[in-house]
Amino acid sequence: MNRPVAGPPVEDPALAGPPGLRGEEGSAVAEFAAVAGVLALLFAAVLQLAVVQHVRATATDCAGAGARYGALAGSSPELGAQRTREVLAASLPARYADDVTAAVLDSPAGPVVRVQVRAPLPVAGLLGPARVLVVRGHAALEGAP
Repeated sequence: MNRPVAGPPVEDPALAGPPGLRGEEGSAVAEFAAVAGVLALLFAAVLQLAVVQHVRATATDCAGAGARYGALAGSSPELGAQRTREVLAASLPARYADDVTAAVLDSPAGPVVRVQVRAPLPVAGLLGPARVLVVRGHAALEGAP
């Protein structure tokens, strides 16, 4: 061993980093950058899932409101579909109200009005493929035996 016994060990200046950075100092910045990117993607995914659930719940509520309106005595399924379009256009972008249909169906409990909405599935914000999200609203037809 050629090392002197007394005094601190002498470091090779060629192997030393910038002054003040020794060992793992500065690695927190790199770790933060790696973790922050993953957390940002996770946050965006959760936020997008919330947007999808909001659009689905809103469209379902509008279809139900249109079905109840179309099932009233003196009304018609077509008026229920029109009501659904109006409420959807007031709640979401107008393209969500493009494909709304209504019909009277027979069920064991009696005739019911069904309003169906086929809307875009929001994949990025409110943008997404058209007519992928399908929701329905039902209401018992008033005045039916």
